[in-house]
Amino acid sequence: MNAKDLTQSLSALVAQKVPTFLWGAPGIGKSSIVKQIAESKGIGFVDLRLALMDPTDLKGIPFYDKESHTALWAPPAFLPQDGEGILFLDELNAAAPSVQSSAYQLILDRRVGEYELPKGWAIVAAGNREGDRGLTYRMPAPLANRFVHFELEVDVNAWREWAYRSELDEKIIAYISYKNEHLFTFDVKSDSKSFATPRSWEYVGKVLNAGVDKSLLLETLSGTVGKEVAVSFLQFTKVAAKLPNIEMIFETGEGELREEVDVLYALSSGLVSAYLKLQDEKRLNNLLKYTLEMQSEFSVMVVQDLQRAGVDMQHSEIFKEWVQKFAYLLA
Repeated sequence: MNAKDLTQSLSALVAQKVPTFLWGAPGIGKSSIVKQIAESKGIGFVDLRLALMDPTDLKGIPFYDKESHTALWAPPAFLPQDGEGILFLDELNAAAPSVQSSAYQLILDRRVGEYELPKGWAIVAAGNREGDRGLTYRMPAPLANRFVHFELEVDVNAWREWAYRSELDEKIIAYISYKNEHLFTFDVKSDSKSFATPRSWEYVGKVLNAGVDKSLLLETLSGTVGKEVAVSFLQFTKVAAKLPNIEMIFETGEGELREEVDVLYALSSGLVSAYLKLQDEKRLNNLLKYTLEMQSEFSVMVVQDLQRAGVDMQHSEIFKEWVQKFAYLLA
């Protein structure tokens, strides 16, 4: 299931407090999706990395109660106490079996030791698949049966929609649009420590914003997405010098028309990013006017990306002209 469809299904199940489990390769955005759902609902979010915990971290520490003359468990302070939210149990199947047992009680009974999960909180868990080169323990069937299971797949269009919304560097968006296969290069048979994932491309954006010296950029990016992908990405960024003046396009609706495929990918992403940062009627009409003269594939790409980002074009007379010209590609 892609990220967009998963978000819709998961959001509905969270509202019903149905426990869910997200499976997927490392770095593809499992935790980000759950956090975004909590933020969109305006509810709390507690992220617990179970692989780093001991059984007592969840169950609490036993102490002697003088009044009842019994041993009680002091629940941990990091567990939610009231309100609404999502309790996210990340790396559940990488946790030691003894920790999974404590989590099982929390999931099954919504309580562990003296602690009881508030009614307004939903439980979502996540983990890597057994073949993903990570440390995993086989999940007991009774525990697995307590979840609705989803497997998250890498989807370029869903990622591009997220990337525009997150204002990721347009050079990265353009490159992945050009080289779809480089969004996710994880190979279970490879021993490479660095590989491209949606998460590592987010790191690439931060590296570019950090102003790393050009002489060090290749090695830095290689440590993020791998040497081969880093070299290819840096070669691609050189096409920026061939781009027409994007602001002139927004100002006049005219600009140089290019035919090189890599330049057109970079230009398409640059136009969408620039418009989303500053939206008004004039800029939209001039952008649509320019796309009327672009190669059809890239004209459609620009308009579809704008639509996915929520831009309304139905009122524009130029958009009506655009639809007439490219309707055959939208059928």
